[in-house]
Amino acid sequence: MATTAGLSRLERWTTLWIFLAMGLGVGLGALLPGLPATLTAFSWSGVSVPIAIGLLWMMYPPLARVRYEDLPRLAGNRRLMGLSLFQNWVLGPVLMFSLAWIFLPDLPEYRIGLIITGLARCIAMVLVWNQMARGHTEYAAILVGLNSLFQMVFYSVLAWFFVTVLSGWIGGLTASAVVPISIADVAVTVLFYLGIPFAAGFATRTILVRRRGREWYEGVFMRRLAPTAMIGLLFTVVIMFSLRGGDILRLPWDVVRIAVPLALYFVIMFGASFWMSKRLGFSYEETTTLAFTAASNNFELAIATTIGVFGIASGAAFAAVIGPLIEVPVLVNLVNVALWAKKRFPGPVSAAGSVAAK
Repeated sequence: MATTAGLSRLERWTTLWIFLAMGLGVGLGALLPGLPATLTAFSWSGVSVPIAIGLLWMMYPPLARVRYEDLPRLAGNRRLMGLSLFQNWVLGPVLMFSLAWIFLPDLPEYRIGLIITGLARCIAMVLVWNQMARGHTEYAAILVGLNSLFQMVFYSVLAWFFVTVLSGWIGGLTASAVVPISIADVAVTVLFYLGIPFAAGFATRTILVRRRGREWYEGVFMRRLAPTAMIGLLFTVVIMFSLRGGDILRLPWDVVRIAVPLALYFVIMFGASFWMSKRLGFSYEETTTLAFTAASNNFELAIATTIGVFGIASGAAFAAVIGPLIEVPVLVNLVNVALWAKKRFPGPVSAAGSVAAK
């Protein structure tokens, strides 16, 4: 099958593993009522420490694969960088804002939670989706870094504009809310979730390539390390769903109402970005990286923001937590869509960008 060529055995059954992990998490949360409280007790900035561990581990293998020596040359691609910035910082926030108001006009807390989620551009899971879909590893690292910088500078400003100003224009004063987020708070979250795995990946590649050579590193070491990103992802999914398993069973209709605009957002963003990138003549690897960067969100930052501003029991925090529960199964299936669409790109696959070229 075209969609599974070059995939590991673990990756070929990713969709099944994800749904099993989701079911296991919900089951654990329902059968062990004290488990969510126990996991929540070990938290940092509103995010469970076990989830943080899973996120850091699943980011480490993709970042250990990056050819850092190529980044300065690739960063000069202003066309690709400009398109990504437009998709992430104009199209994405506007789309999520629109969907939140269309589907949740009567539920302001849930609506605010979705808007804040739409402003948080992904710096973690996108690396896993990109790796699974055989996107451009180096461009993914550059775009994640670029989004991190923009996030630190513009996140608080955009939250003020969309949640306080624009929502107030549409729904009046009762529809707006103040979201006091400092640049320092965002920077701490970004540096933790991106800085640690970036440093670990860079150090691993630099040291081992110097000692054992590039051929051994990419042909032996990375073949063994890369699949462990999936283990980190599955562990994270189990923890996330166990934390909210009770809420999913207790408030199923609320979950559905939040899930519909979220699912539409992920699909529309991916489809629009993929279409735009292909039309502009980008390769499959570049197109795939652009699409997953645009479609993914930084739920760690969104959860930390909503809990810090509105409280852990708020509807905004609940909507932010539901975000990754919908993103994971949707993006996993979009990986299959990307691999299926790969045959529609003319010419040979770029060895510089494809992680399948081993």
